[in-house]
Amino acid sequence: MPMIAGFDVTAVDLALFAIFLVVLIFPFKVKAVEKNLEVFLFIMGAAAVTVTNKWAFELIKLAAEEPVMKGIVPAVLIAGLIFYYGKKPFQKMVNGLLKTIPLNIFIFAVVAILGLISSVITAIIASLFLVEITNLMPLERKDKINLVIIACFSIGLGAVLTPLGEPLSTIAVTKLQGEPYNAGFFYLLDQLGILITLGVLGCALFGMFYVGKRATKVEVAASTEEEGGLREVFMRAIKVYAFVAALFLLGAGMEVIIYKYFTKIPDYILFWVNMISAILDNATLTAAEISPAMTQRQINAALYGLLISGGMLIPGNIPNIISAGKLGITSSEWAKLGVPFGLVLNAIYFVIVFVLGINPTLGM
Repeated sequence: MPMIAGFDVTAVDLALFAIFLVVLIFPFKVKAVEKNLEVFLFIMGAAAVTVTNKWAFELIKLAAEEPVMKGIVPAVLIAGLIFYYGKKPFQKMVNGLLKTIPLNIFIFAVVAILGLISSVITAIIASLFLVEITNLMPLERKDKINLVIIACFSIGLGAVLTPLGEPLSTIAVTKLQGEPYNAGFFYLLDQLGILITLGVLGCALFGMFYVGKRATKVEVAASTEEEGGLREVFMRAIKVYAFVAALFLLGAGMEVIIYKYFTKIPDYILFWVNMISAILDNATLTAAEISPAMTQRQINAALYGLLISGGMLIPGNIPNIISAGKLGITSSEWAKLGVPFGLVLNAIYFVIVFVLGINPTLGM
């Protein structure tokens, strides 16, 4: 097989790159795929595992258990039931706030607060609060979609600050808990806290002006609270289960090229290459990339790239998956704002971290 830039490219590598391109393109070009994204990703995940000859009982068992063992599906189901049975007081509270606070200020507060507390209540719970609040807001569908996308970027960023927030942060801390970093509970908060907090507030400001100032107000139907009922709560949990299992298989199959190529890339290039997290589980990429042998600058750069790019497309992180499922957002609708906003955020962080060399810590 050919040598490319010092890499021995195999037939398996080429097949995996082809699968990656299919996953990247088909959700936008094929209507059947767009409407059945979970099934499509599962098929692509199975194809990646088949190409790499990784099928084994242990892998199937892990794919089946992963959505539950990570606490994702139980959290979605339990929180969904709590919201369903507690919807009247919750709606009353949100409606009261909407009557007393200007819409643009309310949007800023929602995006900022959910982003900042997601590392404590988890990204899953924060995204469930987001969709329930968004459903009650007097906005047209396009404005709700834009709000959700911006807020998911905020949640995806904020959740990294403690190991509780999301699988990515748990894995990063676990891998760095030994020498030389001795990562503890507040390690990521110390290293990334200032720039991540500024990023969350930046998302909130953008949401306030982009959605709050331009939004078209509409009357919220009185029947909104009953839409879907209990069936929707359980169907949402099932869809999230299928999504996470599919992404696990896809990540397992793609590990071959992740370890072979991505781990050997310089940090400033890896930052951009990590845009692959827009369609792959960023926890899998974190497990492959992050190592105690890396410098702190390399670790921070890799994490910034993974976190920001995860908001660009629906499969990028759990908040996207939950929110898109609840509001019926298609891949094309998400990408319309998610991709350009993600590129701008990436460019800003690249300039700050690599060009200006700024990466302040809290000194904890």
